[in-house]
Amino acid sequence: MPESWRSVRLGDVAEVRWGDTSTTKASYIPTGFLAYSATGPDGFLDHFDHQGPGIVLSAIGAQCGKSWFADGQWSCIKNTIYVKGLPEHADTRFLFYVTSAPDFWPKRGAAQPFISQGDARAKELLLPSLPTQRRIASILGAYDDLIAVNRRRIALLEGMARRLFDEWFVQFRFPGHGHQGAAEAAAELPPGWRKAPLEEMLVLQRGFDLPAATRTAGPYPVIAATGPVGTHFEAKVKGPGVTTGRSGTLGSVLLVFDDFWPLNTALYVREFRRASPAYALFLLRHLDLKAHGGGAAVPTLNRNHIHGLPVPCPPTELVAKFEEQAMVWLRLARVLERQQAVLAASRGLLLPRLISGHLDVAAAERELEAAA
Repeated sequence: MPESWRSVRLGDVAEVRWGDTSTTKASYIPTGFLAYSATGPDGFLDHFDHQGPGIVLSAIGAQCGKSWFADGQWSCIKNTIYVKGLPEHADTRFLFYVTSAPDFWPKRGAAQPFISQGDARAKELLLPSLPTQRRIASILGAYDDLIAVNRRRIALLEGMARRLFDEWFVQFRFPGHGHQGAAEAAAELPPGWRKAPLEEMLVLQRGFDLPAATRTAGPYPVIAATGPVGTHFEAKVKGPGVTTGRSGTLGSVLLVFDDFWPLNTALYVREFRRASPAYALFLLRHLDLKAHGGGAAVPTLNRNHIHGLPVPCPPTELVAKFEEQAMVWLRLARVLERQQAVLAASRGLLLPRLISGHLDVAAAERELEAAA
């Protein structure tokens, strides 16, 4: 630890207090000032209690120890603790990075973990000078900003592809066909279209067994009902492919560009008949598969039932035209996702070294310039 760093108690360098214990989620309104509960920023109030930067800590329950950086005008309600750096001692954003790991906070209770205000105030941490705190917060904040920009770009690209699907295949406003209202579209398909079972468009297949203990890390993603859960040295399905949950978690439909191994909790498109990967992705999402789940204890999709669902069958040339355009956007989103992973990994490596004083701040600033 550099000589200029010192060990302090959080309560000596920051305001540490309960959120508004008299306010619960029952007070939330549709729009207003952002409010934080023990599960995060999840509602609005007609007033705000805080202005400017602060840390909101979940002090009880399933997310106990998780924290969020708040800024602007905001409030925090029952079962939270807020932290604000005292201006002469601590930068609030630096404190957020120091305290952001859930295991930073001392917890009490077994069945229902909680953090006491006294324990939070007594927690010790290492603190450099204010200028160094601000430089470190600026570096890590820049990574967060880059990640947020990438996230918005990815959402924009995926949204463009989704809207094109809705425009052409739900509202029937495709090239060469005039505007139709929703009622007209529901009553009649365009010329050359027909209703047919989903199986005429694509064939779904159950994934393959691969217990976690038998996996060997490799280049191929392993896909469960919830999405990627690791990698393996071997793939079962050629990419690009499409998966969805078969049991447990239903409704999540993913486009997987790489060769992959779908687990038996997932279904994958074994055969693209009249569909194609991007088209299949949005078609299955549009079908809202979660609504077709069965099973009492464990929600399950019956692929034979899903295969029988009636869907519009558009001309193959229109599907091909959609695929050509949509995949441009989706592949670009995939490039950004890879960049996102690199940025997140870099940030993850930098954070503990910076906040402990084991990495020179100037060196970290050079790394940021290279990443940006």
